[in-house]
Amino acid sequence: MKIQKNISLKDHNTFGIEALAKYFCEIKSVNALKNALQFDDYPNKFILSGGSNLLITKDIDALVLHINIKGKDILEEDNEYVLLKVMAGEIWHDMILWCLDQGYGGLENMSLIPGNTGTAPIQNIGAYGVELKDNFVSCEAMNIEDQSIQTFTKDDCNFGYRDSFFKNEGKGQYIITSVTFRLTKENHNLNTSYGAIEGELKKQGIVKPSIKDISNAVVTIRQSKLPDPKKLGNSGSFFKNPVLTKLEFNTFITAHPEARYYKVTDDQYKVPAGWLIEQCGFKGKRYGDAGVHKNQALVLVNHGKATGKEILDLAKRIIDKVFEVYKITITPEVNIIK
Repeated sequence: MKIQKNISLKDHNTFGIEALAKYFCEIKSVNALKNALQFDDYPNKFILSGGSNLLITKDIDALVLHINIKGKDILEEDNEYVLLKVMAGEIWHDMILWCLDQGYGGLENMSLIPGNTGTAPIQNIGAYGVELKDNFVSCEAMNIEDQSIQTFTKDDCNFGYRDSFFKNEGKGQYIITSVTFRLTKENHNLNTSYGAIEGELKKQGIVKPSIKDISNAVVTIRQSKLPDPKKLGNSGSFFKNPVLTKLEFNTFITAHPEARYYKVTDDQYKVPAGWLIEQCGFKGKRYGDAGVHKNQALVLVNHGKATGKEILDLAKRIIDKVFEVYKITITPEVNIIK
């Protein structure tokens, strides 16, 4: 393994924030990760994956371990299902495209979500009615302290809305090295419940969609709303959609009957953070090179030379204004390094 000094992380985070890693090491195998964690000469270590759910606000005074472990392996299969083990460094969308080529269904609604597979369970990523947990079987993770490998089942991961064990009691203790999914080979459970997907399929004249059709529809929708990080720095959805209790929701909807919302359970209602931000006048606004995307208020963008602090300051401004107007606290979905 080669350790480099003072490496720019601009190309390693989708916001395109300029920051330096004091030391940097590419990790291409589980064994290499184990060895790197044992480097006594570098007591401070920072784990970096695809950099898609990350806002860096300062230089990283540590050994940055860039997880780039590749590989896919079929563990079991029958006529209906396949158990697929995917290594942490596999790019999420590329992995989905590969699955579609094999005829494996279940992940198509999450097409074009940026990032790598290994970080997906941390956020319990999701889109258009499907979450990672819906097809998740288990993941393997390395204990940072003793470098042992532990298997986490779905129950162990304690998945919630954009939440998991790895964001709470397990935060900073483990590095996910692989994820295993249970995917369908036939009789796919097609989820077109979101109106945008139904509308796009109708526009394309598709009545009986395949898993590839749904993926293509999701890609078209996302591309129409979300900027390409290679052209305009961003981290996708910056904020979580707030979930209100029934009592909180009743108070909110009485004051704002025009609001959009989704019923989650009998006692939970989700209000789109993008709608709240747009109503507060931020959509398309720019403050220097930090801004809010013109097509989707949920997305904060770097127009070129914004610093991480400038993006964070904008996020705080938005949070304060939304609370002032709606008495709802929205929280960042991205991992903020400050």
